[in-house]
Amino acid sequence: MSHDTKPIRRGEELNQANLQTFLRENLGVKANEIEILQFPGGSSNLTYCIKIGADEYVLRRPPFGNQVKTAHDMAREFNFLSKLSPIYKPAPKPLVYCNDETVIGSEFYLMERRHGLIIRGKSPASLENSPELQRKVCESFIANLAALHALDYEKIGLEGKPEGYVARQVEGWTKRYFNSKTDEHFELETAIKWINANVPESHGASLIHNDYKFDNVMLNPENLTEITAVLDWEMTTIGEPLMDLGSSLGYWMSKENGDAMLAMPFNPRVLMENISRSQLVEMYEEKSGKKVSDILFYYVFGTFKLAVIAQQIYFRYARGFTKDQRFATFNHFVNSLGKIAAQAIERETI
Repeated sequence: MSHDTKPIRRGEELNQANLQTFLRENLGVKANEIEILQFPGGSSNLTYCIKIGADEYVLRRPPFGNQVKTAHDMAREFNFLSKLSPIYKPAPKPLVYCNDETVIGSEFYLMERRHGLIIRGKSPASLENSPELQRKVCESFIANLAALHALDYEKIGLEGKPEGYVARQVEGWTKRYFNSKTDEHFELETAIKWINANVPESHGASLIHNDYKFDNVMLNPENLTEITAVLDWEMTTIGEPLMDLGSSLGYWMSKENGDAMLAMPFNPRVLMENISRSQLVEMYEEKSGKKVSDILFYYVFGTFKLAVIAQQIYFRYARGFTKDQRFATFNHFVNSLGKIAAQAIERETI
């Protein structure tokens, strides 16, 4: 449940001597001895804990064998956080970026270490047993997303291409699905046709996280309604805020989605069982002060996007690029998500 470190996985070690020299020259670190541990979560960018005496830092680097430069752009992530962290408290402060791949074999950056509780699946008893606390924790989770969307991104020097963002996303993720297709998923492909035929007008542009779920949020263990950090900013961009909300809703499983889906560790299970996606949308309207329209589209797209991510991982497994047994059943996961998307379209409700 917490954000604990583990010894480093085989094949993912960092060059300690090089890193030590780099930190001495660039962070003014005096200590001769550094200790490196790994945060085991996540299936994309790799995250390490660097201990230097009493101080702790977090190092982020792309996965080993990464071929897709744009997918794991450390400089971009570092730039976003540098501008965001002074005005958005949950964003950790980045400290130094390195594009010299001879140091550890890839680009990387270091940021401050934040502490808190990450709830994956099972919650502390205080949350399990209190419907009132469950509601408050969800309200704070949604208020924090609305606060991100309300920031003036131009004022802090961030820019993007918000015009046509939704249409580009639909086109891009549709292409990714067909490029990594391995099995027939009838319901998912029906949903893909519907998404492509129902792209809504834009509601505006804001800074969006693009992977906002409890799995990427740290809570104060003494007060679960307080968010101490939002992590994993690799997909952040300027775009349609309701796409961000739709992604969060896509991760939000409910009882009719079945037990296997409720067991997915995206969010605390007790919250997904007791608070509906419609309630989250109401909370968002209240916290943002804006009426939400076309939410069926954004929810179905969020579910589809999650299916494509799972499909891309399964494709790597099916083709033998990864032997990781965790991914062996991901085609079933893709299928279930396709059914969830198709059911939402059929019922015309989230």
